[in-house]
Amino acid sequence: MAMDAFSASLMKDKREIVIAPTIYKFDTFGAFAEEFKLGERDVVLTNEFIYKPFMEELGLKSKFVFQEKFGAGEPSEAMIETMYEAIPYDSYDRVIAVGGGAIMDLCKLLGCKRPTSVHELYFKREPVVHEKEVIAIPTTCGTGSEVTNISVAIVKDEKDGKLTGGDTKLGLVSDDIIPNKVCLVPDLLKTLPYKPFAASAIDALIHATESFLSPHRKTVTSEMFSVKAMEMILEGFRRIALEGPDARMDYLGEFVHASLFAGIAFLKAGCATVHGMSFPLGGTYHVPHGESNYALFGKILEMYDEYEPAGELGKFKEIVARCLGCTKEDALRTLNVTLEKVLHLKPLHEYGFKEEDVKAFALSVDANQQRLITNSYRPWSIELSERVYKECF
Repeated sequence: MAMDAFSASLMKDKREIVIAPTIYKFDTFGAFAEEFKLGERDVVLTNEFIYKPFMEELGLKSKFVFQEKFGAGEPSEAMIETMYEAIPYDSYDRVIAVGGGAIMDLCKLLGCKRPTSVHELYFKREPVVHEKEVIAIPTTCGTGSEVTNISVAIVKDEKDGKLTGGDTKLGLVSDDIIPNKVCLVPDLLKTLPYKPFAASAIDALIHATESFLSPHRKTVTSEMFSVKAMEMILEGFRRIALEGPDARMDYLGEFVHASLFAGIAFLKAGCATVHGMSFPLGGTYHVPHGESNYALFGKILEMYDEYEPAGELGKFKEIVARCLGCTKEDALRTLNVTLEKVLHLKPLHEYGFKEEDVKAFALSVDANQQRLITNSYRPWSIELSERVYKECF
């Protein structure tokens, strides 16, 4: 398939790097609240399990809204519409996002003029108009959404302008939805259970890897951020593989910084095939984003190595070898072994994936995810997508 107009416009962007937010760091949420003078015209979107230990005792007058009240899992059309009803547009001046990728994506929308239709917005038939300040405080170490220009949602799928009856995951992309400020508070990660921590950290590694391998959009600066992110994450994983899950607790600050660096890298260089192929899996079977990426990551790297082992992939293997203490030739195997110790890799069928999904998902990726597939390390095709899905089944 020829490159779509949106992807072509991204390729023409000659900016070396994009870091739109002002970045802060605080020891506690209370220190942040005092510095930013949170008040009645601020809406804080978070989770109750984050609010209780870190915010409740502060007695702030801001409006606190819990994302889980809108529904479980990743943002969907229905969740976004429910959120709009619960938070009237004229009831706030600032939006504070305290949470993971879903909360970041939702708050990016709260900072924009309300569309007449969420569906039309995500299919790019309504404009994105940023109107209110958004402050992002990540409580996971994976999405990098606090610095990116994308908001992802599960929406009703369509073909040739007609609804198909199914769902798909789409990204709304615009520099106007990048948060205005980012505040890093590593203390907030202490309540994050191990499994979502591990999945989000693997997601950050994939962001950095796909940015590093990006053949068209990578810049000198994005490469610097992606390399640093990979080094920090792989060191954290090495510790966890040797010492167990609790080893992460003394390294949370590094994981938070690495996620931020990876987000900066892929804002410019872009994510690619792993993300493109994971979207139908996440959208159809509601697999958490980090897990759906992880399910395909190793196999796609194997295919890259099969077709084009030298070049940037060769440099990637050198980084892995240096960080994990192995040879370049054994880098991908050692990486997979290390990741397995961090989080068990499940075959696709354990998520509900069916044999008939192989062809359907490959066609969906080709039709809906060209902005990602065009960043593939090597030219991609429907046949290669089918092969990955089959071998991961």
